[in-house]
Amino acid sequence: MAAEYKILKERQREERESYPEGLALRVHRALSWLHRAEQSEDEDGRFIFLWIAFNAAYANELGEQRMFEGERFNRYLEKLVGLDSRQQLYNLVWQRYSGAIRVLLDNIYVYQPFWDHSNGLVSGDEWQSRFAAAKQTANIALASKNTTLVLSVVFNRLYTLRNQLVHGGATWNSSMNRQQLKDANAILGDAVPIIISIMMDNADALWGNASYPPVTGENRLSPA
Repeated sequence: MAAEYKILKERQREERESYPEGLALRVHRALSWLHRAEQSEDEDGRFIFLWIAFNAAYANELGEQRMFEGERFNRYLEKLVGLDSRQQLYNLVWQRYSGAIRVLLDNIYVYQPFWDHSNGLVSGDEWQSRFAAAKQTANIALASKNTTLVLSVVFNRLYTLRNQLVHGGATWNSSMNRQQLKDANAILGDAVPIIISIMMDNADALWGNASYPPVTGENRLSPA
């Protein structure tokens, strides 16, 4: 990941003046968090920083058109796969991490309905039938090499892991979630640089404005 950051940062410095403002800001922010993730010495911190890098890359200001987080990055992933002329995401899924992805998809602890059931939000064994259906859908996607669908399922599982950590639902350096964090960091650590590079490859695509853009000049409010 360190080498990927360095390469991407050097490229970004050479090209950033030609990027639209929204893309330039999103790439700049994503690379800053990717760099921080590279320096992290623990799995929990690395995952959180990698997720922020991903979030910085995909999040844009949608105003009244906001949608659920999962739907937002599912659409984003679909767009990335469509623009991935070098088949980087395809190779990531099918040549490098197909085994780790299968393990992640079999893990009930990164499946949100399991936790909904544990918290009394889903009655009976509904979560089990939903988990079996989700696994069947994932297996069909794996068999047909549907990169977009596999990535969507994977990132939805990673989002559950993200929620556990960010919302205080896990202990730092806990022995209970080491394997899923290691698998998640391996996948996300390679996916994030690829995602950033695809955006840089397609600077003329419509990426939208970055969330929370810097407020400068006449737009800056003075303290009361």
